Amino acid sequence: MPKTQPTYLTADGAAKIESELRELKGPQREALARRLRDAIQMGDLSENADYHKAKEDQGFLEGRIQELEFALRSAIIVEATSIPKNVVAVGVRVTVQEDGFDPEVFHMVGAQEADPRAGKISHESPIGRALMDHRVGEMVEAETPGGKIRLKIMEIE
Repeated sequence: MPKTQPTYLTADGAAKIESELRELKGPQREALARRLRDAIQMGDLSENADYHKAKEDQGFLEGRIQELEFALRSAIIVEATSIPKNVVAVGVRVTVQEDGFDPEVFHMVGAQEADPRAGKISHESPIGRALMDHRVGEMVEAETPGGKIRLKIMEIE
């Protein structure tokens, strides 16, 4: 059986998942139950598009709830106070510079909360993997879809 990599979440990421879970299990589930009740009251379910759409939406909602519950149950929560600041790890902000480009700041996060447009990159992404466990001043090479890039680690905070 292949060994699965642990899932990492920052404390902020875990809080966002918990918030989404509360919303899905509360107001979202209640609204969907009302939609289902209304559709059932319309009669013949075999040709009731509202009923079929609500059932489909219910499947997606319950699937998302299970996904989020599993993520929280199996995640390793990375607390800001426990993160070493002398090496790139999940939870740090790292400033890097590629030759000929301005420095960029990335927040290293687990795959569940990655959002590259917001500067949050997964430790499992090509750049994230290359940066992990390296220190300020080191050069790393990442194999990206656009080709190899070399980055110098300028700061870790």
